[in-house]
Amino acid sequence: MSAEQTTSFSSTGDDAIARTIEIDQVHTRAGDLGDFYEIQRTADEIVAGDFKRIALQFPDELLGDSVPVFRALQARIGSGREIYVLADTSYGSCCVDEVAAQHVDADAVVHYGYACLSQTSRLPVIYVFGKKSFDLEHALSSLLEVLNSFSNEEEQSEPSVLLKSDVMYSHLMGDFSLKVQEALRPRNATVTYSPLPPKTLPAKPGDQPTVSEQETYATIFYIGGETLALANLLMTNGQSQVISYDPQTRTSKLESSRSNKMLMRRYAVIQKARDADVFGILVGTLGVASYLPLIKYLRSLLTQHHKKSYTISVGKLNPAKLANFLEVECYVLVACPENSLIDAKEFYQPIVTPFELEIALGAGRGWTGRYVLDFGRILGESGQAVDGESEDKNDIEDKNEGEAEQEEDIDQPVFSLVTGKYRQAKRYGASLKPNGVDTDSTSLVVRNQEDALALALPGSAAAQFLQQRTYRGLETRLGEDEPGVLEQGRSGIARGYQTDRV
Repeated sequence: MSAEQTTSFSSTGDDAIARTIEIDQVHTRAGDLGDFYEIQRTADEIVAGDFKRIALQFPDELLGDSVPVFRALQARIGSGREIYVLADTSYGSCCVDEVAAQHVDADAVVHYGYACLSQTSRLPVIYVFGKKSFDLEHALSSLLEVLNSFSNEEEQSEPSVLLKSDVMYSHLMGDFSLKVQEALRPRNATVTYSPLPPKTLPAKPGDQPTVSEQETYATIFYIGGETLALANLLMTNGQSQVISYDPQTRTSKLESSRSNKMLMRRYAVIQKARDADVFGILVGTLGVASYLPLIKYLRSLLTQHHKKSYTISVGKLNPAKLANFLEVECYVLVACPENSLIDAKEFYQPIVTPFELEIALGAGRGWTGRYVLDFGRILGESGQAVDGESEDKNDIEDKNEGEAEQEEDIDQPVFSLVTGKYRQAKRYGASLKPNGVDTDSTSLVVRNQEDALALALPGSAAAQFLQQRTYRGLETRLGEDEPGVLEQGRSGIARGYQTDRV
């Protein structure tokens, strides 16, 4: 075969070698390494906390600087302390990976880069956000220009302003807040800014989630680019006017119009969840505090509404993983607020948040445009304690009475806003057994082999889904074929078994 024919079927690889790779400025820094990663402050925190085994968690984009940071910290903390680098995260890189840290028996984690700041459940965390700069004067003038163009005279007088930013700009937000207060002083504006904590401690056992009214601000100034934090800010503050400033492009724009589209998209997902009878609870975090009580609450909530639920832990989500669970009609993602909103266009089934599930099931919530992603707030507003038990016994009795009323007419059809038709909802865990068979009875029942599995497992959605499939695997042919004689099998390796002839 000639060389020309060979190249027509396979590439020589020259394009991959000559390809230009764009490198972030973070990887090219050398002189400011100690300032960007706050080496001295991190070393002081480790020594002050007397931590002996420390895990350094880097996101993928900062992993190239892990070795210099490791060496700089090791030289400052002295002997008797061990440092480990976590090269990959179990879930999102914004969350603290307590699972990987426990593999090396770490007693503290240093988290680098973008962080969701969710409270951990086991280990203390030292946050190093990194430092990026922006022009404070230009950002202020650009934000005020957009504010004046989209606000009327009444809104411009005595406004309440909240300052938010990407974590890498947090070191400049203190000075920026003073400039904003000075600029808005003639309007008698109230400017609120809360500095980000440099470190956090794990939640104590038995701590109850605190529920307080979320304050509503007229205007929110956000410094940063298109990140998950901005999407989270838009969803949870739909009644506020959000104006963002991107330091990379040096432009400001009104983001509030996007929040309406995002809420409408989430409302459509809720309607799909109302038509589902089989749910999969996706474990998207193992480090955020109160994730176990929330999973327990979701299970009980689905059971009360006669829905079947499966708890699934698959690590980082992708459509190929979730496609293995064909019987699941809708997923509920238990993750940090930054990773809870999943655009399910590529997935086969919709993915909702715990708050959206409560709305879909009608569990004391209605669609008002208000959005909640915090675990503690969801548990607190639902009357659940951290241990997953209800705080009031009367609430349980009221729920049982409501269930009894619903069980009066189990054949009542449900109208679907997605399909525009009535459908018959399946009921799992109900007192009525399938096909009128009492599975608790010890009497003999003649069963058809086709539905034997469904009768043996009446509450299994997987067994019922298997009965509807045309292909169910290889035929078992039980009792139809004569048993064969045991024979000695082959031994060796696949390259050459002992029985193969040379």
